[in-house]
Amino acid sequence: MSSTVDAILRKAVDGERLTFEDGVTLLESADLLSLGKAANAVTKRLHPEPYRTYNIDRNINYTNVCAAVCDFCAFYRKVGHGEAYVLERDVLLKKIEETVALGGDQILMQGGLHPELPFEWYEELLRDIKAKFPNVNIHGFSPPEIHFFSKLFRMPLKTVLARLKAAGLGSLPGGGGEILADRVRKEITRGKVLSDDWINVHRVWHELGGKSTATMMFGHIETLAERIEHFDRVRRLQDETGGLTAFISWTFQPDHTDMAHVPAAGAFEYLRTQAISRLYLDNISNIQSSWVTQGAKIGQTALYFGANDMGSLMIEENVVSSAGTVFHLSLEEIRRAITEAGFIPRQRNVFYQYIDADPLATASLAAAG
Repeated sequence: MSSTVDAILRKAVDGERLTFEDGVTLLESADLLSLGKAANAVTKRLHPEPYRTYNIDRNINYTNVCAAVCDFCAFYRKVGHGEAYVLERDVLLKKIEETVALGGDQILMQGGLHPELPFEWYEELLRDIKAKFPNVNIHGFSPPEIHFFSKLFRMPLKTVLARLKAAGLGSLPGGGGEILADRVRKEITRGKVLSDDWINVHRVWHELGGKSTATMMFGHIETLAERIEHFDRVRRLQDETGGLTAFISWTFQPDHTDMAHVPAAGAFEYLRTQAISRLYLDNISNIQSSWVTQGAKIGQTALYFGANDMGSLMIEENVVSSAGTVFHLSLEEIRRAITEAGFIPRQRNVFYQYIDADPLATASLAAAG
């Protein structure tokens, strides 16, 4: 088996596309260090520059009211629950103001599937944000939300997305992906988008010229083959549209959820799966580390297991933390983690464009002066 695994890893390092069977073989058989070495080689081929990136944004959950039932979610509340909320507009705008003051250029704005807010409420929200913060990108509304809008308001998906884009939506997050295998989705969620429609939200958004990210939450009831099915569906979408800027995976956090009995996946499983995502997703340029669920050291180690990005400063995060995850890093700590790993930290936007001064160019000018 080791010779088979070695051959698969060589294929990936050389830029050949892995098959579904190759992916399953790696998850079942490959040792962690071999996977890391191969994933790091692919990352260096795709990103030979000495930089590794991060961004500064804030996760703003405009509501926790949700019509779906997800066994893995500790955040959502039903309409009428004592802890249900919809953020007041001035509170939400204040959060963005604080983000900009810290050097942020983006907000990640998501909520539950609220059954009572009119569609015009969302359009007005976007317009209000852009009127006050025209240079802030709104990375907003996950595919489950967009699909829910289409069904609730009886509008074609393209109309929903076009109207949100016209109101100020800048890019689409990949939230609510979990595992893109309907056996899994049907078992752990009720009233939430299935795999084909999750993919189609991205497809239509890309047809409108938009960019988005893709995610995966693993380490619960999925099989190893279903993890590869998830990778494969994402890769086929990217083949079709080219609209995905990055892939982000993280492990399920079971505490305080209806799936608290499921053993939490650890760092080994996280690094193994992320490395294989880098090898398998040959058409997605960027892989993001998940220090939020894994902590600083594993988040840093992930830079040698396929990640070229440390993710967000994440000034605020409510969903994962509701399940008990408590990892927090300051901007200085994120930059230090990248530097200690042997790279130069650079700030980027959601489109993976650098938005800070090039430190090498600055140093060169200083030396010349």
